[in-house]
Amino acid sequence: MTGTIRIGIGGWTYEPWRGTFFPEGLPHSQEITFATRAVTAIEVNGTYYRSQTPATFAKWAEAAPDGFVYALKASRFCTNRRVLAEAEGSIAKFVGQGIAELGDKLGPILWQFMATKPFDPVDFGAFLALLPDSVGGLKLRHAVEVRHESFVDPAFYALARQAGVAIVYADKPDAPTIDEASGGFTYARFQAAREAVDTGYDAGELAGIADRLRGSASHGDVLAFMINGAKIRAPAAAQALIGLVGR
Repeated sequence: MTGTIRIGIGGWTYEPWRGTFFPEGLPHSQEITFATRAVTAIEVNGTYYRSQTPATFAKWAEAAPDGFVYALKASRFCTNRRVLAEAEGSIAKFVGQGIAELGDKLGPILWQFMATKPFDPVDFGAFLALLPDSVGGLKLRHAVEVRHESFVDPAFYALARQAGVAIVYADKPDAPTIDEASGGFTYARFQAAREAVDTGYDAGELAGIADRLRGSASHGDVLAFMINGAKIRAPAAAQALIGLVGR
């Protein structure tokens, strides 16, 4: 089995990209169309902060070419809470806001937890059990990004595998990097880009990342995002990586 590798960036609205990633003079309304053709996936951060409308999701779907996917960051009201087992209403609201309008351009949902949130096996297991399998006839895939050292624990890995949820591989310098296969697909977030390097990572680093992604693809689909770090370099980093692994 060989999965599809998709590589992208976080969002498409970022002023420093105008004239560096986006051509000079490109109307802001056309930036989403340009971005969805320059990379093969986008992680949407705006869904973390506020709900969208079904019409907005339909518009995003229409803007993107066949084969492209949007990964959606789940609402902070789902994950930034003391008792995760009480998130059912917030999860239902997020999933039911119209994301099914994305159709086959709906990628995984990213559930991101604060760095101050420690691992509680019972509570976290209850949260995973709340994640729905589908919406509007579309199968849902889920990924969790945890950023507290206590999640470096085989009990957490076992919970994720049992729930069929991917554990995000993240190279964020101040958070644990967990390299554990789960969920039947890979979700990676590369967050250590350097502005002094035109492509964020040097050639050797990009080659190593490409090898990692190709290896992961032998077990299922792969989504990799160039996020944060030196954000201005994210599009160049993503495009350089696409050049190494192909579309």
